[in-house]
Amino acid sequence: MNAKSRLYGEIYQVSTMTALLDGVYDGVLNYEHLAMHGNFGIGTFDHLDGELIGFNGNFYHLRDGLALPMTDRDTTPFCTVTYFQPQLRHLVDQPTTKADFEKILRNLVPSENLFYAICIEGTFKKVSTRTVSYQEKYIPMTQAVAAQQTIEFENVKGKIVGFWTPYYAQGIAVAGYHFHFIDDALSRGGHVFDYVTDSVSISIDQKSHMNLYTPDVKSFLEAKLSRDDLMNEIKITEG
Repeated sequence: MNAKSRLYGEIYQVSTMTALLDGVYDGVLNYEHLAMHGNFGIGTFDHLDGELIGFNGNFYHLRDGLALPMTDRDTTPFCTVTYFQPQLRHLVDQPTTKADFEKILRNLVPSENLFYAICIEGTFKKVSTRTVSYQEKYIPMTQAVAAQQTIEFENVKGKIVGFWTPYYAQGIAVAGYHFHFIDDALSRGGHVFDYVTDSVSISIDQKSHMNLYTPDVKSFLEAKLSRDDLMNEIKITEG
């Protein structure tokens, strides 16, 4: 595999979920750096200031439910990006709950042991989202999300963007499905914790490599990355 092929088959991740759980919120990379590694992805911002979503080379800062284009002044402490080149597409043209939709996703792929970038685009009967808030102090993320803002979308057109991460990578990333949403007007969105689709198209890009960037900052170097109750902490923070 040549360097270009590997790049397009790669997921690039900034830091780890365990670092975020421990309160490592220092932004370390900006838009220019992320764009070198992908045109599609999700994450958060410096001091946990909102949610990040990217697709078609455009990245957005979702804060208080509103969306603004990401700038080079915005930096991320935790983010996953890739070049999105889906090999599989599928239509779901009837109302489907999150639980049933995830069964469809699982049946579309060859194995849960691989990494996938996923885009779900169309009309949604409901999308339940939250956006985390700016943190002055470095408190554990399980405490930080207590003040998160939740926003419900109904009968909305938009995109759900994210990844499937195998369970053996729990703690490096968020195992299972991790999705963010933005509406077609590119004006609102957030981290997804529930949804009901109406009529949507699914695009899936299977990935063969993960490239992990570990920040050389004091907060990361001193973080407790071995979590005593990892599964429960992720359940609390991811909703």
